[in-house]
Amino acid sequence: MSSSLEKPDGRSPLPAGFGSVTAADYRAALRRHPAGVTIVTLNARTGPVGFTATSFASLSLDPPLVSFNITCTSSSIGALQAAESVVVHLLGAHQLPLAQRFSRSAEERFSDESLWSALDTGEPVLHGTPTWVHGRVQQLIPAGDSVLVICEVVRIHQDEDGEPPHAPLVYHRGTYAAAIPLDG
Repeated sequence: MSSSLEKPDGRSPLPAGFGSVTAADYRAALRRHPAGVTIVTLNARTGPVGFTATSFASLSLDPPLVSFNITCTSSSIGALQAAESVVVHLLGAHQLPLAQRFSRSAEERFSDESLWSALDTGEPVLHGTPTWVHGRVQQLIPAGDSVLVICEVVRIHQDEDGEPPHAPLVYHRGTYAAAIPLDG
């Protein structure tokens, strides 16, 4: 039986070792790619839930859709699967302590009530976030050991406080960094 990947002479066009990527190889390669740091928050029956996500991406302009991933082993997966909407916070470098807080145990994330307040729809909003988007969950798509979440954007907040914009917080090579403009 011929595969669509085979050449006419029956040889595979793929190099030897193709398809044998280990989790360690994959992780090491992706650590070289900087990613913006976000915190996703939602309201669950048991209270506020939140987690960091570096997989946030714009998906569609019309309608406005965004996406992010969550691993199936996350302590937040059950709450997310039941959620109708979420808030995705696009963090500034000044929010490094907040990113670190949300990377630790779930019990610590909302323990300091001075750091957040609830929207009229119930989702927690983290104070001082330069930009956040409120999204209605449209699809949850199983993908390997994760779930791809697609949300329709229903509200956007951008700080307009007259201060210079905060540098975005990024994650690169296992550490946090600030994205700064380069002269060019």
